[in-house]
Order: sequence, then structure tokens, then C-alpha cells
Amino acid sequence: MTKTVAIASEVVMSKIYQIRGHKVMLDRDLAELYGVKPIRLREQVKRNRIRFPENFMFQLNKKEVGKMVSQNAIPSKQHLGGSLPFAFTEHGVLMLANVLKSDQAIAMSIRIIEIFVKLRETMLAHKDILLKLEKLEKEAARHDGDIKLIFEYLKELVNPKTEPLRKIGFELKGD
Repeated sequence: MTKTVAIASEVVMSKIYQIRGHKVMLDRDLAELYGVKPIRLREQVKRNRIRFPENFMFQLNKKEVGKMVSQNAIPSKQHLGGSLPFAFTEHGVLMLANVLKSDQAIAMSIRIIEIFVKLRETMLAHKDILLKLEKLEKEAARHDGDIKLIFEYLKELVNPKTEPLRKIGFELKGD
């Protein structure tokens, strides 16, 4: 029987990072959410390495950790506990709960997966909006030329050309 997890979505979402084109969570953050020590989490991952292929989990390199520190995603390298962290994708988060097998890990894993799904749905909704905006922008660009032409005609009507008009009719000789 799993216990109900009462944690704000914003707390979990603040721990989701975009690394190597994947939305991931770091081992230290997951350990905190699952109620285990980070070293125990890493230990279980190493014991069950076959359950975590590259698309489920990967280890960050020094450059990636440095970039996260410089972008203030994490306060410092010491925050990570002195080792290069593991980054878990949505599938890795689920597998991790199966490896840890605690009630809190299972409940938290379900909550995290729900948040990942909501994130994906939100991104898809925004994608539709972005596509519509792009379409409107293209239409506006096409109409831009027409609008400029209309303004040119309006300017001509307001300020007509002052060329001398040619007289119409017969010319009399001698005048």
C-alpha cells in the first residue's frame, strides 16, 4: 500500500533539467524526493545497471556539471556530493522506483511521472499555439506589402502631385 505524496508540482518541476536533449532529474534530487540517501540510490543503480540503458539514465560529465553551476541550476559542485551525478529520464525515474522498492519511492515515482506527462501535454499545447502564431506572422508579412501600398495611395490623395496641368483645348495664334 503506497502512501499519498503531498508535494507541490513546482518543487518537482524545479528539479527537472534539460540535458543532452532529454528532460532529466539528478540522482541527488531523486534521492531526496524518494527519502533515501544519494549514496544508497547510486549503489542500487550500480547493482542493477542492466535495468538502466542510456535512454533511461546517463552520467553527467564535468563540462555539463560546470554548465549547470554557471547557469545557477545547481548552487555548486559540492551540492552534488563530490561525484558526477546520474541523470534519469522519465523512464529511468520509473525504473528507479522499482529498484528502490520503498513505499515512498513508488508513490513519489508515480507523482513524478504524472508531472512529466503534464509537462509533455503543456509543451504540445504550446507547440500548437506557436504553430498558429507562425502562420499568423506569415500572413501578416504577406499583408504588409498590401498595407504599405494602401498608405502610399492615401498619401497621394492627401498630398496630390503639384505638376503644372496641361491646358486642354485650342491654342490661338498670336496669344
